[in-house]
Amino acid sequence: MRKPGFFLFFILLPIFSTAMAEGRIYTSLFSNAAVGGYDPVAYFTQGRPVRGKNAHRAEYQGAIWYFASDEHRRMFQVDPEKYAPQYGGYCAWAVAHGGTASGDPLQWSIYQDKLYLNYDADIQKDWARDKAHWIEEADKNWPAVLK
Repeated sequence: MRKPGFFLFFILLPIFSTAMAEGRIYTSLFSNAAVGGYDPVAYFTQGRPVRGKNAHRAEYQGAIWYFASDEHRRMFQVDPEKYAPQYGGYCAWAVAHGGTASGDPLQWSIYQDKLYLNYDADIQKDWARDKAHWIEEADKNWPAVLK
C-alpha cells in the first residue's frame, strides 16, 4: 500500500513542474549544485552516493558539479554524458509522468550504465518495478517537460 504522500505528489506534479523546471540541470532553489553536491562519478566507481568537495568542482551546463577527487572531476570532464544523471537530475519518475520534481541524490539507481534519481523512496519503489517502461516514457517527455 502506498503512503498518502505518493498520491499527493502525483496530484501536485503539475505545480512542481511549473515551479521547479527552470534549467536543464536540476539544482535547488538556494544552490547551483548539481546532484545536491554529490559526486556523480562515485555512483559508478564506488556504488554509492559520496559528497563532493569544494576543491574538486567543475561547471557544466550552467551548474556546479562537485567531486570527491580530482580524478573523478577529470573523468567527468572527459565524458560528462556518461556520468551526469539522466533528465538533468530531475526525478526520472516525474519526467515519465510528464512533469518535473527534484531528484534526491540518495534515491538513485544505475540502469544500463545510466544514473537515474528519484524524488523519494516511495517513488523509487514504483520506478524500480518497471524501469524500462518509465525510461521509455521519460525519454518521450524529455526535454519538453522543461517548457
